[in-house]
Amino acid sequence: MQTHLADWIKDTPEGREADAILRKCVHCGFCLATCPTYNLLGDELDSPRGRIYLMKQALEGAPVTASTRLHLDRCLTCRACETTCPSGVQYGRLVDIGRELVEKKAPRGAAENAYRALLRFAFLSGPVFKAGIAMGRLFKPLLPGKLAKQVPPERKAGPWPGARHERRMIVLDGCVQPALAPDINAATARVLDRLGISLVSVPQAGCCGAIRTHLSDVEGGLADMRRNIDAWWPLVNGLTSEGRVEAIVMNASGCGVTVKDYGHALAHDPDYADKAQRVSALTRDLCELLPDLVAPLKARLRKSRDGQRLAFHPPCTLQHGQQLRGVVERHLGELGFDVQLAATDSHLCCGSAGTYSVLQPELAYQLRDRKLTSLAAVDAPLIVSANIGCIQHLQSGTSTPVRHWVEVLDEALA
Repeated sequence: MQTHLADWIKDTPEGREADAILRKCVHCGFCLATCPTYNLLGDELDSPRGRIYLMKQALEGAPVTASTRLHLDRCLTCRACETTCPSGVQYGRLVDIGRELVEKKAPRGAAENAYRALLRFAFLSGPVFKAGIAMGRLFKPLLPGKLAKQVPPERKAGPWPGARHERRMIVLDGCVQPALAPDINAATARVLDRLGISLVSVPQAGCCGAIRTHLSDVEGGLADMRRNIDAWWPLVNGLTSEGRVEAIVMNASGCGVTVKDYGHALAHDPDYADKAQRVSALTRDLCELLPDLVAPLKARLRKSRDGQRLAFHPPCTLQHGQQLRGVVERHLGELGFDVQLAATDSHLCCGSAGTYSVLQPELAYQLRDRKLTSLAAVDAPLIVSANIGCIQHLQSGTSTPVRHWVEVLDEALA
């Protein structure tokens, strides 16, 4: 694709990156079939190809309108189009640049900005979020049906083993996971403890940066990244009495794809570029540990798991963002679980997509219900996934339990 970027952006780091990405796109249209919003709406401007055209216009200096912003807002950033693209177009990087530009050229109204600020406060203030969830559970019988379905039942974390092993790894607690599902982190700690690895939580670390970025606060998202690097650095660099950690483990794939991108996000920050690259290189999704752990796990499983059928929903941030397709299902299968994907649309988004389900509920619920229909055809008593957002979103539409795969593994080992 030929480009003629406007003078005010073409020689900036963002402009050069966007130009390189745009030039790879040949408008072949392969991405349309894998775009959830295009499948729902049938509008070319709600497809990757259409949005690329809109962003190209904006970068070339054409007027940017609220309509441009709407079509970019409707994008889930699921990155299924990247998996499909034969030309290697890095759409996720391009849409980040495009959204930041559109926010400046077509500012939102005061009411919308206030709503987004409120969401940032609610999600990122741990005590406030926990209190809100507790109140929701208390008054759940009085809430309207749709709202009541969004309130998860209370889940007990169970014991978290002490740091007793020489091998140690950091875990990011997450911003909403401790309130919604504290058992996921604790189950991760128990599984790794049985294999001689201590999982260490660093309280000074917080949100990975995705929430603020999703809610139009790019600088705030970068600040979250820097704070996490500062919190982890003593353990990463072996500057504490506890020694050096060998990995930073993510059991929420949405956080994992963000932290793995720290090196790119902070590449132009001279104070953090090298540290960010180091942190990204150390970051592993939990499933990436499975290949080395299958053999010792088999030895510890006291009985065969044959017949325990699981319907697996692979999050977009796992299969498209991190390109870790097939890892969970393959290795759980080696451990005796019968793991099945939805037959028709396992590559498509469930509609959670970070804050998308809050900002675009109508589209998000349609995608959720489609996904649940496909998963129901698997005929399994349990749905498992690898991201808290997907788990919560899917659970709001079904009575079938939805859990993280590590919880199932933890119970099998217990």
